[in-house]
Amino acid sequence: MADRLTAFAEGAGEAPRVLFYSHDTFGLGHLRRSRALATAITETYPSISSIILTGSPVAGRFTFPAGVDHVRLPGVTKNSAGQYVSQTAGLDIDQATELRSGIIRSVTENYRPDLLIVDKEPTGFRGELLPALEWLQENTQCKLVLGLRDVLDSPETLRAEWARKGATEATEKFYHEIWIYGLQDIYDPTEALPLSPACRARMHWTGYLRRDTVPVAAQEGDPYILVTTGGGGDGANLVDMVISAYEQDPTLEPRAALVYGPFLSGPVREDFERRIARLDGRVRTVGFESQIESLYAGAQGVIAMGGYNTFCEILSFDKPAVVVPRTFPRMEQYIRASRAEALSLIRMLDEHRDGFTPEAMIAAIRGLATQPPPSAGHYEGLLGGLEEVTRRTGVLLPQLAKAAP
Repeated sequence: MADRLTAFAEGAGEAPRVLFYSHDTFGLGHLRRSRALATAITETYPSISSIILTGSPVAGRFTFPAGVDHVRLPGVTKNSAGQYVSQTAGLDIDQATELRSGIIRSVTENYRPDLLIVDKEPTGFRGELLPALEWLQENTQCKLVLGLRDVLDSPETLRAEWARKGATEATEKFYHEIWIYGLQDIYDPTEALPLSPACRARMHWTGYLRRDTVPVAAQEGDPYILVTTGGGGDGANLVDMVISAYEQDPTLEPRAALVYGPFLSGPVREDFERRIARLDGRVRTVGFESQIESLYAGAQGVIAMGGYNTFCEILSFDKPAVVVPRTFPRMEQYIRASRAEALSLIRMLDEHRDGFTPEAMIAAIRGLATQPPPSAGHYEGLLGGLEEVTRRTGVLLPQLAKAAP
């Protein structure tokens, strides 16, 4: 790998290089966000080359645009007890982390990026990014950016987590800018963090990251709603509620297009498939859809979990949506959904207020027909994230100034 990267760097001339770090221990969120950013940056500045460092086991199932490549890190995941374990045979979690850290350092030294964009974790998974950050700071003029989603977790949990990981110190020491992919007047994920005024002055609020919309093709068959669990690793409860709603109410319309996500466990999915087979086509399923945009485009509405990428898709396609947020292991989705509901952007199905019952889901599905889309909330400036990211890239890499649109 080192030889290949060295040859690549030597042959790249003066083309600016952007490296993305996306630790991806669970789900699809970090990889999909990094991919969206890399796509926007390289489309705006075609001279740029980009590499995404990712731990996602499904990275190879995505397409990447010209100028964007990826390097797969050895996988880690959480077991049923909530502990991280290695997915590489013969390695425990400490050995896997050390191996990942070595790969990150090797790619960084050989690729020599002009810009590093780190997703969410200032020190990386279990501190694996620190050796590369130290090397870049000591040996290069690389600009370091920490990218944060709009909501991270509850303030008290986040404060304790960052203290435990040394994330506050790393943010202060290494990062030239912090990009927050949201709007401060909706939610400030850093409010409870003990960051210095100087560090806060380096923050840039980008707005949410617009997703590519696609033309709505002529409808084939009956209208449908889209049901999506994101990565699917924690989506079984949502899927069960949707199936139960169609089982309980034979007149429930429209039909559902249900995307399980790649991480929904096999045995659980097999049970769902047996139940769905008895619904006479009223619920149709897809295991994984890398181009989910086409399903959004044709849907009358959306039932979904409350991850960042899903929320951006709902806003981008302007679909009436009911969000069913998780509250464990993080409060992120619940906080995001609560704020969005207060702004009339979506409706939330709250376990304590509404109940996670078939009756509540039946009402939610039926209500989509008359629920207004997010644009009816008249909240301006929501989806300017990619434009602001590309603008900041041009500022940080002044050699791109002549190529700016």
